[in-house]
Order: sequence, then C-alpha cells, then structure tokens
Amino acid sequence: METLADAIRTLAVRGAPAIGIAAAYGCVLAAMNAPRGAGFEEGFRRRLDILAATRPTAVNLFHSIDAQRRVFEEWKSVEGLENALLRSADAMREDDLAASRAMGRFGADLLKPGSTVLTHCNAGGLATAGLGTALAVIYEARDRGILDRVYADETRPLLQGARLTSWELDRAGIPVVVMPDSAAASLLRTGSVDAVIVGSDRVAASGDAANKIGTYSLALAAKAHGVPFYVVAPVSTFDMSTASGEEIVIEQRGREELAVTGNMRILPAGVGVYNPAFDVTPAALITALVCEKGIIHSPDRDSVGAVVTGMDRT
Repeated sequence: METLADAIRTLAVRGAPAIGIAAAYGCVLAAMNAPRGAGFEEGFRRRLDILAATRPTAVNLFHSIDAQRRVFEEWKSVEGLENALLRSADAMREDDLAASRAMGRFGADLLKPGSTVLTHCNAGGLATAGLGTALAVIYEARDRGILDRVYADETRPLLQGARLTSWELDRAGIPVVVMPDSAAASLLRTGSVDAVIVGSDRVAASGDAANKIGTYSLALAAKAHGVPFYVVAPVSTFDMSTASGEEIVIEQRGREELAVTGNMRILPAGVGVYNPAFDVTPAALITALVCEKGIIHSPDRDSVGAVVTGMDRT
C-alpha cells in the first residue's frame, strides 16, 4: 500500500478519477496489510490516512477513501472485509467508465461538424478508469465524424499534454498538434479553434474548477477571443462542501520539477521557485460544465447544486 501511496504522490498515478480509483484499491491493500488482532482497526485507519495525505487538491481521492471507510463501518470484523472493499473499488471503476461514456455523449453534443478543439494537460484513459473526461468528448466527436483536429498544450512542467495526451490521441488515429502552453492565446486569436475542452480535479459548489496549472490563463484567453470553454468532470469530482474556488487547497510541487530538465540543472542554486500544481478557473469563465448527468450551462451555485442533488437542470 505504501508503494501505491508513493505512486499517487509522485504522479505515477495522476488524474482525479484515476487517483480516486487507485485509492479505493489502496484501501483493499490497507486491509490486507494491517496487523490482525486487536490492532487491526488502528492499523487500517492509519494506512488510509497515509493515502489521504498523498495529494490535497483532487477531491476524488477523499471521496473514495470516505466511501471505503463506510464499507469498513458496515463490516466490523476482518472476515469478509477485504472482499467487501474490493467489490466497492470495482464498482467505482465501473461507475467511472460509465460516467466517461455519458460525458463523451453530452460533450460531443456541444460541438459542430468539423470542429477543432484545444485541450490542456491529460484527461484521457491514463487519468481515469480507461476512457477519460475531456478526451471522452474528443473520442465521441471522432466517432460521430465531427472532429477535425486537436491542439494539445504541452503542459508545463511535467509535459502531460506532450507525453500523454498526444500519445493517446495519436494511438487512436486522431490528428493532434502539440504546442507550448504560451502559444495557446495566439492560436485562439486566429479563430482556428472552435472550443476549449479540459478536465478538472475539483469543482466547487460555485462552479469554480481547479485543474492543472495553466488552465486559468487558457480560460481567460478563450473568453477574450469568444471561444467556448468547457470543463468535463464526473460528479465524483464535484465538492459541495467547498463553497468556492478560493477554498480549494492548491498543491505546491517540489523545486526540482522546474530546476532540472532531464539531467541538466537549469536554475541557479539561489533562485526561488513558485510551482503550484493547479489553478482555479472561476465559473464566470466556464461556458458549460459537463458531467454524467448532463450539461450545466453558465454554471453557478444553484445549477451545480441542482445537478449534484439529482434535479437535472441542463
């Protein structure tokens, strides 16, 4: 379980849905590895706390662990607990796949034939149970024959767009062009992009959405040039206990991610580093939120709350 926690912490496992699913299976490992006897409950809970401390921003992590804590409360004895936790984790994985398919259908409805879209970071199968959030929309648009091409930001500093998104799309036979993050505004200015589609690691009750650093500046550029900006995320990523983006804890990454490229140290030793992993895009800049329940146009507290509680206002 410690190995899995380290994989989440170091981004070997990344993407909010994938983090949540991995943590759910991590809870199974926690039950398997906790000492038997009188110390079992304490050992199990301590291991869950280790998982919960790996990443602060992706709310799926906490939702999954909380769900597994509830399973534990239902199974007070060790006998049968591991299987119950495993069934719960399997259900989360299947639910995520079903949500991805639904989000793909809803999101593709927002695109016109011959669309060119721009995406940021990686929100595909590598970040979920196997299909994606933002990329689920792109795959569905491809299947409908309405997608022309995709522009993918390289996504500094870990290059998830260049390394992961481009690989997924190229493997699927979708034309993809990778560009520096700093080129996005200039591209949007040309009018050659029909929509920006991104994922999210946490959506606040207000509709503000946290995503990989660089998303906020992309939303500002899209707004300035009249390009719709869509955030695609499952309901498991919505956090109604967080009132607005101001309350979202933004993870700060280590210095080495910026100071070192390959085997080359590029920053002088005395130079400081500001390296947030995420930023927050205000709901006012989001044209629509897409989840498995439908499309939330011009999201705000009322519309987000209505969808999350099941009263579909799409």
